Amino acid sequence: MANDRDNKNYKVIAENRRARFDYFIESDLEVGIMLTGSEVKSLRTGQSNIAESYASVENGELWLINAHIAALSNAGVFGHEERRRRKLLVSKRELSRLWQAIGREGMTLVPLVMYFNHRGLVKLKIGVAKGKKVADKRETSAKRDWNRQKQRLLKQGG
Repeated sequence: MANDRDNKNYKVIAENRRARFDYFIESDLEVGIMLTGSEVKSLRTGQSNIAESYASVENGELWLINAHIAALSNAGVFGHEERRRRKLLVSKRELSRLWQAIGREGMTLVPLVMYFNHRGLVKLKIGVAKGKKVADKRETSAKRDWNRQKQRLLKQGG
């Protein structure tokens, strides 16, 4: 995806920054998402939030649950529900891999970032994750603080 970020059409819509603090991300996967026209227009203005959302496998399909995409005021009768369930598009092989992963103890599917790819299509990167305990979160925070302090010391010394 590094070459996608160099492309002028690549644009991050929403990012779940807390995901890496609250979960150990084992692996990630790029998936498509089924949207209505008013949802895409709303995303182009950057009015979305995936921080409180999660993905779930139900009836052999992958769903994004509780993601917020703001309603457009000028959509009229063609508007959309802000927090409706949205179907995620993934191959059968990947779906079975995800199903097996969340079948293990404590694994969940967490949306990491929603973006427009180089072709202008909305994509979602989901991570197969395991929840962190409070002590793990403290350790992550302490490590981050130490790295900041180390950078300050190197900057002052050199």
